[in-house]
Amino acid sequence: MKEYTTEYLRNIALVSHGGAGKTMLAEAFQHFSGVTTRLGHVEDGTTVSDHDDEEIRRKISIYTSVIPVEHRDYKVNVLDAPGYTDFVGEVISTLSVADGAVVLVDSVSGLEVGTEIAWRYAEDFKLPRFVVINRLDRDNANFEKALSSIEQFSETRLIKVQLPIGEKHDFKGVVDLISMKAFLSDGKTASDIPADMQDEVDAAYTELVEAAAEGEDALLEKYLDSGSLTGEELLRGLKKVVCSGDFIPVFCAAGGREIGIAPLLNAMIDLMPSPAEAPVRVAQGKNGEEELTASDSGPLAAYVWKTTADPFVGKMTYFRIFSGSMQADTRVWNQNKGAEERMAGLHIQRGKEQVAIKTVHSGDIASVAKLTVTATGDTFCDKGHPLTIPVPEYPSALFQVAIGPKSQADAAKISPSLTRLCEEDMTLSWHNEPATRQTILQGMGDQHIDVAIRRAENKFQVGLETFEPKVPYREGITKNASAQYRHKKQSGGSGQFGEVHLRIEPFPEANFEFGDELVGMNLSKSYLPAIEKGIANTMAQGVVAGYPMSNVKVIVYDGKEHPVDSKPVAFEIAGREAFKLAVQDAGPVLFEPIMNVRVVVPESNMGDVMSDLNTRRGRVQGTESERGNTVVMAHVPLAEMLRYTTNIRSITGGRGYFTMEFDHYETVPQHLAADIIEIHKKEIAEKEE
Repeated sequence: MKEYTTEYLRNIALVSHGGAGKTMLAEAFQHFSGVTTRLGHVEDGTTVSDHDDEEIRRKISIYTSVIPVEHRDYKVNVLDAPGYTDFVGEVISTLSVADGAVVLVDSVSGLEVGTEIAWRYAEDFKLPRFVVINRLDRDNANFEKALSSIEQFSETRLIKVQLPIGEKHDFKGVVDLISMKAFLSDGKTASDIPADMQDEVDAAYTELVEAAAEGEDALLEKYLDSGSLTGEELLRGLKKVVCSGDFIPVFCAAGGREIGIAPLLNAMIDLMPSPAEAPVRVAQGKNGEEELTASDSGPLAAYVWKTTADPFVGKMTYFRIFSGSMQADTRVWNQNKGAEERMAGLHIQRGKEQVAIKTVHSGDIASVAKLTVTATGDTFCDKGHPLTIPVPEYPSALFQVAIGPKSQADAAKISPSLTRLCEEDMTLSWHNEPATRQTILQGMGDQHIDVAIRRAENKFQVGLETFEPKVPYREGITKNASAQYRHKKQSGGSGQFGEVHLRIEPFPEANFEFGDELVGMNLSKSYLPAIEKGIANTMAQGVVAGYPMSNVKVIVYDGKEHPVDSKPVAFEIAGREAFKLAVQDAGPVLFEPIMNVRVVVPESNMGDVMSDLNTRRGRVQGTESERGNTVVMAHVPLAEMLRYTTNIRSITGGRGYFTMEFDHYETVPQHLAADIIEIHKKEIAEKEE
């Protein structure tokens, strides 16, 4: 592969709903540019993009693939992102290093949920966009209907840059309005515009020229004076309105049949910004924020947007250089980890294929193997010029499962394997839940979690089982109570004796407070630490339903000891049992976590969503509008939200999404608490058997 400097690079993300044809379009680019000798197919598992075993098995994209396409002495880094909503983290990472986005729309389905989500993220990153009405060779394909679905959704005006020649099985090629030529098949050779399309083409061309004229005052004056622009002026004006986000050009294609490939690649080169023309990125420097210019002469600033574990080559780290350049076999500083890394071998990635290179120029995307400490989100820089590129905001995890080892040998591998999985994927997280004593893995949905579990088994050789996560309830008391307990053991060996009298009270100010009101010599204060230890251990294990107890104050006011048989262990047991007896008389209750839930749904689904939240014991706190959607805010028990991801997608046809965070604890209704306590008793009985 040739070496490409900044002005000859384009970084373009392919985004859409799953099944709109991104992977096949990337495959068509590869075949068109001569990288492959035959066109691969998703169904056969032979595409350059979908090379992972899981992608081949599921026949969907799960990870973003980098597909460099060389055309007209330019290199277009095509980033083929997943379309399924569970893998939105990959889409965000991809868009964070792209300079433009190509949004694919299926010619039959039109605007779909995944397309809306990708569109909104592209807007957040302020990326110029193309719309490609793809798969125009399908039965029931309808260019105008698909385009209309996007026009109704988009706040930015869409402008046709191409028109389809034929439709459905008769789709032969495209009319390119910029060159005013027809391009049949892949578009390598130009021909005359079909006569029956001339009127439609003339009308669309007039609209295109008017849009281009708005890009520059000088072009607008010329257009108003003469009514026309030259081809060069048309391109110049179009590039300005596209890069500024004033217009979104619309193209036609059928990636699976390689129709419209060349004109689309030409437009990516001519209308999309190079890294040097893209909006300036900002990094955090030693003395505040610094603007990064895509120039080889600038200070090094490279962002790690993706890491993967490969069983053959080890850990692969993907990065994009926003400023400066990088040479093979040099050392760079990882600012986030405060450590030096050696770039032993730099590569341009093409699917799973690696092409070795010596220099990575500013604006390019490359990969390096076997780094020691680097993880996704880190920044490479010069040690003497520290810079940190901010990590984009990722959505909170919405779906969780409890994880356990399949065998004893797997138990020791769980923590490092989950940590590595979460380093690769910013939307995965894990933690140990002390209240339930479970290891919890969180992700964006059931398919996301399933892929992570399989990845752990295949890449890290650790067997994992999943379980329904338990809700981290808490136990508490509602009134004061007293109890006493005598522990006496005289049979065999040295005896044990301890007697404890204590009082317990609800104590909202803290989880646990221990004190005494001992007077006289009945009980020595030297035994208080042992009593406190016994009570603290009991609170951690739970008294009523096996969940930690909190907000309790314990006062030891009396007791008895024996001059020979009293020992700390005796008072530990006596304190524990006295505490359990007191709890039974103190109005024990269960508290459950209440989540602050924010559900974003189309207005037409608001009533159904609010009704569903009511059935989940939710209390709606209010509503507001956001980007044409309705936001419902509610307090809902966590126990009712464990599988809400699936429900909200079902209710809203996939268009609704939600976020939630812990808000407070509330008492569990008595009838529900009785069921939870009964389950706990059964579990104890099964263990004792």
